[in-house]
Amino acid sequence: MKDFEHVLLEGLLFREDFYKKVIPFISLEYFHRNPVQMLYTCIHDFVIQYNGCPSKEAISICLEKHKGISQADYDICIEMLESFQKEEADKHNIDWLVEETEKFCKEKALYNGIMESIHIIDGKSKDKTKTAIPDILSKALSVSFDTHIGHDYLEDTELRYDFYHKVEQRVPFDLEYLNTITAGGTPNKTLNIVMAGTGVGKSLFLCHHAANCISQGKNVLYITCEMAEERIAERIDANLLDTTLDSLRDLSKEVYDKRINNMKQTVKGKLIIKEYPTASSSVNHFRVLLDELWLKKKFKPDVIFIDYLNICASSRMKQGANVNSYTYIKAIAEELRGLATERNVPIWSATQVNRVGFGNSDFGLEDTSESFGLPATADFMIALIATERLDEINQIMVKQLKNRYNDTVANRKFVLGINRAKMKLYDIPKSEQPQLSDSNPQDPPDNDEDRFNSKFKKSSKFTGWKV
Repeated sequence: MKDFEHVLLEGLLFREDFYKKVIPFISLEYFHRNPVQMLYTCIHDFVIQYNGCPSKEAISICLEKHKGISQADYDICIEMLESFQKEEADKHNIDWLVEETEKFCKEKALYNGIMESIHIIDGKSKDKTKTAIPDILSKALSVSFDTHIGHDYLEDTELRYDFYHKVEQRVPFDLEYLNTITAGGTPNKTLNIVMAGTGVGKSLFLCHHAANCISQGKNVLYITCEMAEERIAERIDANLLDTTLDSLRDLSKEVYDKRINNMKQTVKGKLIIKEYPTASSSVNHFRVLLDELWLKKKFKPDVIFIDYLNICASSRMKQGANVNSYTYIKAIAEELRGLATERNVPIWSATQVNRVGFGNSDFGLEDTSESFGLPATADFMIALIATERLDEINQIMVKQLKNRYNDTVANRKFVLGINRAKMKLYDIPKSEQPQLSDSNPQDPPDNDEDRFNSKFKKSSKFTGWKV
């Protein structure tokens, strides 16, 4: 009976449709016997150089020219070469061949990774230490065939049409304006940022949306690098139980348990809250946590909250004299967005405004704290703005800063109701929304003409102007 190495080499020798699909992914290291390595090398080199299937005679000549080949290995190669038959290669279904080849490559890559790790553990490696083992095994486990080489504009019109009409999976809000500006919620594989000054409501926003997500039946992972796990749970308790933080602490155990049991009847999602020390955790820690949650609890999140980005650590670089804040924070943002793509979830996080923006009643992307690389990386970014006037009427302004899901011009600014005691946000009816402009968020012009006049008022210095 033929082993799969024989079938694989036979396919590479005779089938152009096969080698074009798999040869970019096959490594010489996957073949452990010298004769098989030599045959593969000859076939591979011919295919790469001449872009076609070699003949048996061409492979035979290649073997004769192979330096250092022993007579025994040469005889085995010739025997195998003579046994290859085009009729046999053509019998196999191409999809089966590709799938089995991918399995073969994965198994060999994992075997090689394990053997290399053992070599390192035994102290036989000259250039690698035990810290390299996780990366070695991670690369071995990530081996796969990605045969997609780009979108052909003229040939792939049907795929493009289907994409236009595909209903993208999103995590919706319980707030009308946020659903409007995001076209129904945040999609998977995205990084979403809320920016605000200290004490304005970043964590409140994240906790409110986390409570909304589990109310929808979503599984939520909330990672906190600032507050204790119990503090985050307390805020979500206040939101879901519709009670103030102060009242929550005064509840008897019997009443608290009764309210929790009633809440469980409507809240079907699961929430896991994990605390990490400030500035010590990176996406590597988060990956380990996600894997452990799946292994131990079969828990896979539908959305991840990280509170908050600026006090995470980068997995690629150390913060210090040689790394400025722009580069460092941008690296963290890129790593978090990579995690969102890898785990196919939306990630929510937060950032501070800088010193200039903190004192303003309105700010933009340029007021992002520490690194403009963060908004450059994020898919969606909003600002929460509080003023004395808004605080008096229990409202908070939301301003779109960046939006890859919809037009940022429409509904650029709007207000939400806020109940800080209950850790809740709520909709303000459209009829009660102020007409907000970029120039003055509290007292906007009534229409486009007034807005123009407010920017270019008549002046004694320019009396000849007409506006």
